[in-house]
Amino acid sequence: MVLRYWYVIRSSWPRTAELIYWPLVQMLTWGFLQTYLAQTTSLAGKTAGLFIGGVLLWDILVRSQLGFAVAFLEEVWSRNLGHLMMSPLRPTELVAALIIVSLIKLMVAMVPVAVMAYFFFDFNVLSLGIAFAVFFANLVIMSWSLGLVSTGVVLRWGLGAESFAWLIVFVFLPLCCVYYPVTTLPGWLQPVALALPPTYVFEGLRAIVLNGTFDAQLMVKAFALNLVYFALGFAAF
Repeated sequence: MVLRYWYVIRSSWPRTAELIYWPLVQMLTWGFLQTYLAQTTSLAGKTAGLFIGGVLLWDILVRSQLGFAVAFLEEVWSRNLGHLMMSPLRPTELVAALIIVSLIKLMVAMVPVAVMAYFFFDFNVLSLGIAFAVFFANLVIMSWSLGLVSTGVVLRWGLGAESFAWLIVFVFLPLCCVYYPVTTLPGWLQPVALALPPTYVFEGLRAIVLNGTFDAQLMVKAFALNLVYFALGFAAF
């Protein structure tokens, strides 16, 4: 299954270009905005890296979830899903293949963008050290949970619900506090944000950029929540 998906990606340069296009546009847009703010306000200069770091981490979540969901949707579009269901392929094997493919697509999309972020804005995501690996793991696990839910919805309601695969991740954008702290949200909405694993990732990023500290407790909470969300996602699938 993984080889099949890989051949599809490799044989079509427009697919590869599409993977890189939106992360690149986002990175350039927020990067230039950050550069402008750094030139006009002292606060932006002190928080350099928050916008670019935030958008790169957010795109890890988005690209991984879309990589998972779109690979499944391609089976539906090509009317191959029925053939797969009649084969000896087990659901766990299909999920494992979708997870691996989402990682491949994520690497294809984000590695060039991260390199360009370094050359354009002197931002090296690897400078976050071990924290980046922990952030990455939490975000991709959450993306797989969302991918499982979106594919489960398509399985039950058909192609009429395929737009859900693109919508689901962006519902969480204002709640995950990508570009602002949780305290910015209204009091009644903060518990909702704190129930989402990505929120702790972006709070962790701000702790590193603003205070130079890595808060391990935030990541423990994120991992614990991710275990719950992944179990719920697999049940929905």
